[in-house]
Amino acid sequence: MDRVALRGLKARGHHGVFPREREEGQTFIVDVVLGLDTRQAAASDDLAKTVHYGVVAEEVVAVVQGEPVDLIETLAERIAEQCLKHEGVQEVEVVVHKPDAPITVPFDDVTITITRSRV
Repeated sequence: MDRVALRGLKARGHHGVFPREREEGQTFIVDVVLGLDTRQAAASDDLAKTVHYGVVAEEVVAVVQGEPVDLIETLAERIAEQCLKHEGVQEVEVVVHKPDAPITVPFDDVTITITRSRV
C-alpha cells in the first residue's frame, strides 16, 4: 500500500464539551495518511488514477469547520469517513491535534489517532 500524507492542515472549529469551546472555537490541526495503490497513476502520469490531495485537504478543513461535536474522537471518525469516500483510498490514518485543549496543567498537544479501512 502506498501512502499520500497531508500534515498540519489547520482549521478553526467549535468542537468540545465545554460551552466556551463551542462559543469561541479553537484551532485544530489534522494529519491524514491515505493508503492507496499509486502504480497506475505513476505509469500513466494521470491524476484521475490517484487521489487529488488538494481536494482531500479542502474536505478535511470543511469537516473541522462544520457541525460541532463534543469529542475529537468523533471529529476524527468523520474525517476518516470523508477520506474513504475517494474511490482509490483503501485506508486512512487520521490524527486530530487539539493544542488549545482546556487542560489546567502545562502541555504541548492533545491528539487522537485512528486508522480506518474499507475492509
